[in-house]
Amino acid sequence: MHEWTRDFAPLLRALTALDAHGESMTVASEALGVSQSSMSRRLHALEERLSVPLLVHEGRNVRLTPAARRLLDDLRRPLAEVERALERAASDGDAESGRIRFGFPLTMGSGDVPEVLAAFHHRNPRVHLQLKQAHGAELIADLRAGELDLAITIPPADETAHVLIGSQEIVVATSERHWAAQRDHVSLDELVDEVFIANPENFHLRAATVEWCASVGFAPNIAVEITEFATIRELVERGLGVALLPRAGRQTPGVVEVPVLPQRLQRDIGLAWASTIRTPAVDRLSRFLEENLPVRPPT
Repeated sequence: MHEWTRDFAPLLRALTALDAHGESMTVASEALGVSQSSMSRRLHALEERLSVPLLVHEGRNVRLTPAARRLLDDLRRPLAEVERALERAASDGDAESGRIRFGFPLTMGSGDVPEVLAAFHHRNPRVHLQLKQAHGAELIADLRAGELDLAITIPPADETAHVLIGSQEIVVATSERHWAAQRDHVSLDELVDEVFIANPENFHLRAATVEWCASVGFAPNIAVEITEFATIRELVERGLGVALLPRAGRQTPGVVEVPVLPQRLQRDIGLAWASTIRTPAVDRLSRFLEENLPVRPPT
């Protein structure tokens, strides 16, 4: 361990810094607080140690080779584990401070999650929160790469340590002028002739929408694709189509949410960790979310 720390850690830091700063030697060396010549020597030394070319020189610019990219992919998680272990050791004497990189789904960007995070911050003002919103596949990838410490994911992240914390009801969002807006519920097969607005194909809710419709015998006519759920509701309000969406934390004017019965639609919600090595701050936020998020338990 001593030899690795002494010999390889500075060299690997140079490589990861170069990647993190857009392959710019100038910016990466400034970030590390070393000269560009020192950066070059470290990277050259790493190439010699590994007997693998890591850089392609293009005039004054450099570009990482495929071998360097593979090395970085392999390093991200273990380096994040080391960083997390050091953070935990440094914060053992002060459980009320630290940094948490926390992710949550686009569908939970208003309402409960922001309110719970605000309450957590008021109680723990010295904990620094770095927040990211993304769709489930991206959040899970970030957890696996060590780029997030904790995340709410839909569906639960089977690839990482996680707990099931609730479920999310899916309803039909329609314009208040739509026929379904006058009903207290609709069945999914009544939407066979409707135009749908949905997320792109790599979103879990899009795949679920197709699967749910197929279960009652039709393929949804998806005429508009968009990533932002708030924009989907705006387009629904303007009569461009209907959408299967989670209940909104705040109602959009002109949009009515109609339950689907008897085939009740829901998605499980998970809370996932990047590692079994957790800082006191991460443990504190985990407990706070589990205790305070008003998500209905799965049935």
